Amino acid sequence: MSMRLRGPVLVLKLAVAGLSVSAQAAHPYQYFRVGAKENVSVHPRAGYALMGGGTDQPVAFQWLCDRAEGGDFLVLRASGTDDYDPWIQGICHLNSVATLIIPSLAAARDPFVVRTIGEAAAIFISGGDQSEYIRYWAGTPVETALRRAVRRGVPMGGTSAGLAVLGQYIYSAENDLPNGPNLSSTVALANPLAHQVTIAPDLLGIPILRGVITDSHFDTRHREGRLLVFMARILASGKARHVQGIGIDEKTAVLVNADGEARVVGNGEADFYAASGNPDCKPGRPLSFGPVSERVVPTGGSFDLATWRGGGASFSLLVQKGRVSSERGGE
Repeated sequence: MSMRLRGPVLVLKLAVAGLSVSAQAAHPYQYFRVGAKENVSVHPRAGYALMGGGTDQPVAFQWLCDRAEGGDFLVLRASGTDDYDPWIQGICHLNSVATLIIPSLAAARDPFVVRTIGEAAAIFISGGDQSEYIRYWAGTPVETALRRAVRRGVPMGGTSAGLAVLGQYIYSAENDLPNGPNLSSTVALANPLAHQVTIAPDLLGIPILRGVITDSHFDTRHREGRLLVFMARILASGKARHVQGIGIDEKTAVLVNADGEARVVGNGEADFYAASGNPDCKPGRPLSFGPVSERVVPTGGSFDLATWRGGGASFSLLVQKGRVSSERGGE
């Protein structure tokens, strides 16, 4: 059975197997839901699924769902569709799975949006364009609600653009051209003060990711160079004496417990970087920076974000006049 009321009203879609609700037209947001109509009260367990983009990994979503304790799973987007909802519900069998699209400052201030985030038992931030997350969510009641969710132990995850906003430091992509290429390592290394190199402050306040900046599609799009530039820019700003970076391959996720113990799942690897010092960041001049420590952890490996130690191979990197060189380090 279906019922659609046209015009500036709520659109409801009812299905025999469950409930799907879509909020349209009357509100600045969109809301879609499958499963039970009413939320349930549960006690979620904190944890963070850092996903590198590409094909989604069911094991990472199952991990988030397990921590939601059978509650209500919320997907956040600034644009897109509700295609995650039936897929996640099919994997996890939760009370409900919903997608909330927040495409404007007006939507980010809506009481329904804030309340929905406040009632979620797990939150996943989709891929897309992280500049929209910064432009529409930062400094709004959505940011406040997300920070409160972190404090009450709601498990969270993000892929691609969603991964970008999980760390304390965020490559915001605010100066990327709408239809142009993403910032490349080549461009960033040649000029670390290039217009496209934009770093935004913390959005979520996740304690174990303090001091961290992330990047996705890491091996496929050759992003090591630009992540090193992001780290250098953070140090050069004087806002931190030490910075850490995490680069995650496509089809790969790093599943992090609240205490920092993590494991790599999927098909690729995760790279963990740490650096301090005073990088040579000058306008129009290639970056010189280092040394930077790197730990490469393959699928099945583990890493501790609290101590920044783990399995895999260790390397020492040096950036000289825009070129990255590495040497195998000690274990």
